[in-house]
Amino acid sequence: MSATPTTIRERLQMLGITLPPLAVPAAAYVPFVRSGNLVFISGHIARRDGKPWVGQLGGSIALDEGKQAARAIAIDLLGTLQAAIGDLERVRRIVKVMSLVNSVPTFTEQHLVTNGCSELLVQVFGQEIGAHARSAFGVAQIPLGACVEIELIAEVQ
Repeated sequence: MSATPTTIRERLQMLGITLPPLAVPAAAYVPFVRSGNLVFISGHIARRDGKPWVGQLGGSIALDEGKQAARAIAIDLLGTLQAAIGDLERVRRIVKVMSLVNSVPTFTEQHLVTNGCSELLVQVFGQEIGAHARSAFGVAQIPLGACVEIELIAEVQ
């Protein structure tokens, strides 16, 4: 029987996750801003095979695929957070996640799409640190036609 992973690095390894390097912004903004003990991470769009994960929920993309896209964004957000603070063990709390879901007007399950991100954050950090406040919105379009965009706020030491 293997030991339960206790560090963030061990949890990521157990989940088969390798964090990406810090991405270069595609417009006039910075990837993150630290103010005191808070790190504000700019919105990350869903990417698949290095390209925008394009489509609309309730149209060309089904709920399960949207949830996978949100999970992929969570991995990218963690890569940015690690670049911002150097070590994910310094995270004291995931404070807030805001999700924009590119969806047709009749799609009403943006919250379930966003679970792909939220569930991974809890898997990586545990309930006490990873559980967070959250908003999930349906929008008519996201830059580059991406299906989901998510931003994050974390408290760090």
